[in-house]
Amino acid sequence: MPEPRVAIVHDWLVSMRGGERVLESLCRLYPQAHVYTLRYDGRNLSPEITSHAVTASFVDRLARALPLGRAGFRMLLPLFPAAIESFRLDQYDLVISSSHAVAKGARPRAGALCVSYVHSPMRYVWEAEEAYAPHVPGGALGRKAFALLAGYLRRWDVAVTDRAVALAANSTYTRARIQRYYGRDSVVIEPPVDTRRFARIPDPSNGQGGEPTYLCVSALVPYKRVELAVRAMAGRRGRLVVVGDGTDRDRLARLAPPNVELRGRVDDDELERLYTACDGVIHPAIDDFGIVPVEALAAGRPVVAFAEGGVTDTIRDGEGGAVFGEATPASLAAALDRLEQRRFEPARLRALARRFDREEFERRFAAWVDDTRRARDARPS
Repeated sequence: MPEPRVAIVHDWLVSMRGGERVLESLCRLYPQAHVYTLRYDGRNLSPEITSHAVTASFVDRLARALPLGRAGFRMLLPLFPAAIESFRLDQYDLVISSSHAVAKGARPRAGALCVSYVHSPMRYVWEAEEAYAPHVPGGALGRKAFALLAGYLRRWDVAVTDRAVALAANSTYTRARIQRYYGRDSVVIEPPVDTRRFARIPDPSNGQGGEPTYLCVSALVPYKRVELAVRAMAGRRGRLVVVGDGTDRDRLARLAPPNVELRGRVDDDELERLYTACDGVIHPAIDDFGIVPVEALAAGRPVVAFAEGGVTDTIRDGEGGAVFGEATPASLAAALDRLEQRRFEPARLRALARRFDREEFERRFAAWVDDTRRARDARPS
């Protein structure tokens, strides 16, 4: 039987974040696959991705030609559905979408097997619409236009979900949201984490009673709620280093007390040095899975995390770190106090992370695709 011709559709490719680590694994599983994406900039991507043939949509050309400001190509959001549907995928037997926005709306040919790995339903048009709306440019008129657009995108998002024969979710939290918004079940396959890379980071050197250094690794956008970590450090001993960039960076810089440093984007070597220098990681977001907390565990560092979202699959209070239940700086600060009063064995933290290793993801994903194909072929025609 000939090898299936494979297309992988990913929302956009401009940086290496959790979704792109999943794509790396998909590229390893399907080395001949052709990658399709809305926007492509290979300068910040890994060789596993850039070695594949990549086709970008017309959004990419528009983004390069137009002065779109700091928000960049995301200003073209109204065009995303049309752009993802414009890809000609008629020659492929297997279409895999890696989707946190519109990728699962790609159109496979009739008879092709189409599956979707869902990092998240489109957060900014579902539960986080209210968080994004105040940051939409154009005042009241801009917010009204965004509300109309969000309504359209929700209807489109539900309608195109049926193009995938099967859905996989990255956490139990995402699985529940898929059921709520799309009325469909999904299998949970946690995303890959390069635990071996972080396992080589030495154990923390700072003993109890020292001045702790915390690390927060996140996109600087409203729903990630990095502001909670920044404000929680005000008047507190120790320091916080924030790694990442995004539309919230300037505002966070104005809020930051002297013991908070916004480092911006860093390369992998610098990130490893920052993990080596830190005593714990702060994760204030409601993430769909939360790869950063698993990376922290693999590095032997405890995590302070908000007690909601995918991180509840990995961090429990006293096991892996400390959790806080209210989205306030005071609640986060209280969790930091508890963390500093406990001792976490790095070896036990690293053991918690091993079940999310990259090889385990790739084994489970390949088995899921094979099982889905067999189930589809066994159905009566």
